[in-house]
Amino acid sequence: TEKTEKQEKVSSEVHDPRRHNYHTPIFTSRRKLTPPLPTVLPTTPVGRLSTTMFFRAIALSAAFALAVPAHADGDSNDNFVRITLNKRSNHEMVAAHLKRERDALAAILEGKQPLKEKKGKVVISEQFAEQRRLRGVDGPDGKDENVIIKDYANAQYYGTVHIGEPEQEFTVIWDTGSADLWVPRKGCQNCGYCNPFTQNTSICKDKYDSSQSSHYNKDGADFEIQYGSGSVKGMFSKDTVTLAQDIAVHDQRFAEVQDAKGMGVAYVMGKFDGILGLAFDTIAIGKTTVFGSAIEQGLVKDPVFAFYLGDEGDGELTLGGYDSTKFEGDLTYVDLDKATYWQIKLDGISLGDTYSTDATTGIVDSGTSLLVGPSAEITKIALSVGAKPNVMGEYTIDCKDVDSIPEISFKIDGANYSLPGSDLVIQANNICLFAMMGMDIPAPGPQWILGDVFMRRYYTVFDQGNERIGFAKAVKN
Repeated sequence: TEKTEKQEKVSSEVHDPRRHNYHTPIFTSRRKLTPPLPTVLPTTPVGRLSTTMFFRAIALSAAFALAVPAHADGDSNDNFVRITLNKRSNHEMVAAHLKRERDALAAILEGKQPLKEKKGKVVISEQFAEQRRLRGVDGPDGKDENVIIKDYANAQYYGTVHIGEPEQEFTVIWDTGSADLWVPRKGCQNCGYCNPFTQNTSICKDKYDSSQSSHYNKDGADFEIQYGSGSVKGMFSKDTVTLAQDIAVHDQRFAEVQDAKGMGVAYVMGKFDGILGLAFDTIAIGKTTVFGSAIEQGLVKDPVFAFYLGDEGDGELTLGGYDSTKFEGDLTYVDLDKATYWQIKLDGISLGDTYSTDATTGIVDSGTSLLVGPSAEITKIALSVGAKPNVMGEYTIDCKDVDSIPEISFKIDGANYSLPGSDLVIQANNICLFAMMGMDIPAPGPQWILGDVFMRRYYTVFDQGNERIGFAKAVKN
């Protein structure tokens, strides 16, 4: 019954004359369910501890959530294709927050102290803070490049990609904050658990089987990437990677992961099989990116992709162009400061009359749900609105105070991009998470990360050919 209702809903959206007059083929995908978890009650004894360093611990998905079948719009007049991005609900985000808080408190009771005293203040210890820092890799000029270590604990949007011939389907995070594609391989360790009870859930990961693909080519080079709690290891291979059922990237290098232990329980319980990076090949471990290869092979009209994350519903990724029906007015483009991540210069950041900062740098990152800034700056902002940190440094705010939060404004290339205070809160079950977090990224790395909180308000066009980003106010969905 649920499947029939979902098909009817998608069908009505396709033929709704208020939308596009495009013919939209519907592609089926395996529906995954996240099994319900035991109710997690909030704990508050140490919820008022002050901290200047944020540590995103293991996240656990909670409650049932259906994966919407992915589909691609397009006829001969489109010149671009679309990929549905399924949104993780606010309920799940709050449940994950409570689970992280409970685990941190349990760690304290076991003597694994995530906190310590420093100059009279309680801060995250170096052991835990190190998991939020950067790793160095050799850049194209022989110098070290800073690479943000991510754990995807707060990732909120997912879509599908297909690898091989015949196609094998995977749910991935389409991540502008990284550059490689990896999925688990058959026989992968710490890559979910499959049994008769989890077979059709997100706990049982889809795994790549090279023996089933006629387009597979052996590469064999080692692959290793560092995440918050450890490394993910595997090997590189080559195969056809198909995006939105229309863009078949041939002989694409990607990683088959053999051991995903470094992702921790966040991966086992998460709603994704792998990661598809959309940053530049200058930070790609495999030296090539899927979208970069699509451009080289002439598979997209323009070297452009765009994100529409809407508001309460699912989002949409457009490849080869952008959808002008998804935003108001005109796009305003900003040149990149660096073509590694999608990094731009920020003229300044202000929160009402209570906070402001000087010029700095930031990246626009679809793989990070919240707004991220230096720990000391986030602490100032949080205190100014009455948000309180818990033992992990995550902030909550009394839901009755949400309407009093002033708007935050990011000044970029002379223009102000403002978000109302209500956008800075993720609310569910009478719990309000403050959607900003602290992370100290050593220079010359970017100091701020504009994640999904920002991208939900502003339709974002990533112009790889001209190394620039375009912004316009997104329409409500």
